[in-house]
Amino acid sequence: MARRYLFRIFRFDPEKDEQPYFQDYFYEEEKPKVILEALMDIRNEQDATLAFRYSCREAVCGSCGMVINGQFELACRTRLNSLGTERIILEPLPNLPVLKDLVVDMEPFFQALEAIRPYVMAEEEGEGAGVQGGQEESLWLSSPGYRIEEKEMEAIEPLTNCILCGCCFSACPVVARDERYLGPIALAKLYRYIQDPRDRRSFKDWQHVGNLSGLWGCDTVFRCNEVCPRQVNPAHALLALRRRYVWEKIKQIFRKSK
Repeated sequence: MARRYLFRIFRFDPEKDEQPYFQDYFYEEEKPKVILEALMDIRNEQDATLAFRYSCREAVCGSCGMVINGQFELACRTRLNSLGTERIILEPLPNLPVLKDLVVDMEPFFQALEAIRPYVMAEEEGEGAGVQGGQEESLWLSSPGYRIEEKEMEAIEPLTNCILCGCCFSACPVVARDERYLGPIALAKLYRYIQDPRDRRSFKDWQHVGNLSGLWGCDTVFRCNEVCPRQVNPAHALLALRRRYVWEKIKQIFRKSK
């Protein structure tokens, strides 16, 4: 027997709408489906102007992150019958500009990531450093020294599970009030790389995050941990990065005193 749902979906086209609004769609579920499948049916059968983002449909790419009945979720893995209600409210991720309807501009999120240089640095950056992707670096990356032991990998593996969905960034209360704040996953990924034994960046390469727009801006309310669909726990990594930062500062002071 078909189950009837009311979808109340956030709509906004900056090119023609003065204000956002919600539009209602009735949807009948003949067999168990996820939110993304329902959205595709609504777009194909009721309203071709409805905009939303998706790609892999397997909870791997992170493209379909949105707010579903007030919860940060991936549309491709959230089943309609798991919500416990026939009234479903869909909203775009907050803290990011809306391009159209449920599609947000991820540029601020990726800019924050770029600020911490999210890759294994083959040598310290600066004068004389190898160009990312250059021949010297490529040779080093393919050498035995680039290998990582299993135990070392286990320590950083949870942080490699991030799918860049942006849920933690969007749920962060600090990002909401300070657009300069790097956000949870950027800082967590920084910790992931400085903990990687293959990474050669020094403290001078990342000490710029030791301010209120970085390490010390976090309110430690752990909202990012709550909403992460892959249990990356960025807040825990951020706290560990704080401890590492303090330790590096102490070492710096002792070196200067000699």
